[in-house]
Amino acid sequence: MSNPVATFETSLGTFKAEIFKDKMPVTAQNFIDLAKAGFYDGLHFHRVINNFMIQFGCPHSKDPVSPRAGTGGPPHGTIQDEHPADAQLSNEPGTLSMANTGQPNSGGSQFFINTVHNDYLDWFSAGPSKHPVFGKITEGMDVVKQIEATPCGPNDRPITPVQAIHITIEE
Repeated sequence: MSNPVATFETSLGTFKAEIFKDKMPVTAQNFIDLAKAGFYDGLHFHRVINNFMIQFGCPHSKDPVSPRAGTGGPPHGTIQDEHPADAQLSNEPGTLSMANTGQPNSGGSQFFINTVHNDYLDWFSAGPSKHPVFGKITEGMDVVKQIEATPCGPNDRPITPVQAIHITIEE
């Protein structure tokens, strides 16, 4: 069985990611369900930090200038943390990783794409951050890097909004 592929159609271009349903079934299925329901369609990348990551998935980011962008989650609430011993996937460049509030079981719809190796964010590292990787860019990393290079203002918010128009899941 091969893993699903998510195609992200954004205002700056298209990229694809393999979603690791085989290794991270809870986190992957949560993302897949939200994408298939159209939850992510029309949202904006609300936090972009060059040489770190691009963050996405807050429902309040439908309005790219909303002061609440970055504070919301999915309608079904949060999901259980997923830390399988046989899936110690590091936060390497191009990986999709579940965002959270820093509290256990607080992930939901927001995730980030690492643009550098952020191994200190690994759930199996010694630090306090615990962000499980659930996918990896397979095509269009140049688009991700273009989003990363977007000039930002306060709160790391892109000055010119970058929108995810639609995410398609191929299983």
